[in-house]
Amino acid sequence: MQPVLNIEDVRQVEQSLTLEGVSLAELMRRAGHAVAQEVLASRPQRVAILCGTGNNGGDGWVAAERLHEAGVAVQVVAPQDPQDLKSSLALMVAKSAVAAGVSYTVAPSTDELAALLSSSDVVVDALLGTGFHGAPAAPFDLWIQEVNRTSATVVAVDVPSGLSAQTGHAPGQAVYADTTVTMISLKPGLISGRGRDLCGSIVLAPLASQTDRLVVEADPVAWRCDAQDYLEVLPCDTQDIDKYSRGSVLVVAGSLRFPGAAIMAAQAAARAGAGYVTLVVPDRVATVCRTHLLEIPVVGMPSTPEGQFSVEGKAQIVSMAEKASAVLCGPGMGVSADTVAVTSALLECSRPLVLDADALNALGRMTTNRLDNFPELIRREAPLVLTPHRRELGRIAGTPNDPPDSLTAALEAARRVVWADGGTDICVVAKGEATGCVGVEIALLPKPGPAALATAGSGDVLAGTMAATLARGLESNELLPLLCAYACEVHGLAGTLAAENCGSRGVIASDVIACLGLASDAMEESVSMAVSGAAQEGDAAHPQVSGR
Repeated sequence: MQPVLNIEDVRQVEQSLTLEGVSLAELMRRAGHAVAQEVLASRPQRVAILCGTGNNGGDGWVAAERLHEAGVAVQVVAPQDPQDLKSSLALMVAKSAVAAGVSYTVAPSTDELAALLSSSDVVVDALLGTGFHGAPAAPFDLWIQEVNRTSATVVAVDVPSGLSAQTGHAPGQAVYADTTVTMISLKPGLISGRGRDLCGSIVLAPLASQTDRLVVEADPVAWRCDAQDYLEVLPCDTQDIDKYSRGSVLVVAGSLRFPGAAIMAAQAAARAGAGYVTLVVPDRVATVCRTHLLEIPVVGMPSTPEGQFSVEGKAQIVSMAEKASAVLCGPGMGVSADTVAVTSALLECSRPLVLDADALNALGRMTTNRLDNFPELIRREAPLVLTPHRRELGRIAGTPNDPPDSLTAALEAARRVVWADGGTDICVVAKGEATGCVGVEIALLPKPGPAALATAGSGDVLAGTMAATLARGLESNELLPLLCAYACEVHGLAGTLAAENCGSRGVIASDVIACLGLASDAMEESVSMAVSGAAQEGDAAHPQVSGR
């Protein structure tokens, strides 16, 4: 797993490094050398480095001197003369670079800058660092435009200029980098929001041997999952299995208005590996569901005049739920007093439970949009997974009119819910362009899926996938966030496969469902290969000595 630190925690690590004998000046030197090393890998002839006035610009000056020493033709572009820099560290390294013979240009015109960039093989963006937020001001906004027009390879220092490394927001001009060399640790904004578009490939430069330890001690806001991390939650590889031992899922979903959500959720649970899926819907839509689901039994329950679940069927639904390996409630269900009662009753059952869509909205109604004030409602022995998108998360976490607008805000809102519960039996899957699986002890960031998943019904498919994955069973509730992250990656990979078949803008939810089986197989193979590769690396690092 890769730790992700908030910006203020990165600064804490920097301060801790200074206490352990690595000065800020040395950190700047190592950061600049890491950038230069990345640039040199492409064997450029000419490099332009755009340096700001702060420490990010200082990294750029260090990189310039190192590239100059390596025989590369380097030109630094700066908004002011190096002698006028206010940052003492940046001033020191800029003077060193100039003394070493590095050429620089101060405040060039737009045409001059465009000509310089067009003649360069690589452009290094060292304008604005991790402390930046908002929209870049002149002249940086114009410089960023010119960087984005060039055909040269663009390498960003720590964060593409214009992007908030904390939130992933970029309200103004922002650099589109081919590679971002980020220091100390990953930051939330690099892997969420606009960061996914702007950063390109991310290269991590720890800068010191103590960094890994200090980053962990700084209490990462989240951990990014690697393939080998999922070994603990892979399904058992055996032929001694039947449809029941593969897990049975009960899906409680649908209404007269939204029968398709129930159909897709049930199909997804089956495609994601559940051996037996049963769909429970209001009786007014049972027939239409049966025509779409040949392999899945559909049970109709009493319905209201509006075509939603009636409270009259609550006891029978709970009875069926108690016989399943896992239960999914919510997709397309609608919100009324009756559906709130059904959701509440399922919370009291003893089976693993996934609440999605309208079941989450029912929770919001039960708790006046402050689920964290009603921990007794969600405190249970069996696992509970909540799968809100950000608007739904706002409705259950106290901000219905101001939902989380970034990954870090979503993680914070999800933590309020899980910490109120306080047990290891709950995970909030905060869905977004970057999804966080938040448990009481850890927040995990699965590899995100493609933009093709931004289509109606995608959430229903994830909910079905989540229920099928949960139905396999858990050795320990502490693995619940990891299991949820695994389901998210299977869903994301299915989206990638669907996009290959249907085009990035042509994917619909049923295309994703059709690819879930292949995605599951591919994920299992990826995990196995990653574990095998890690074992081989370990053997190479620690060779075994055999005795006679």
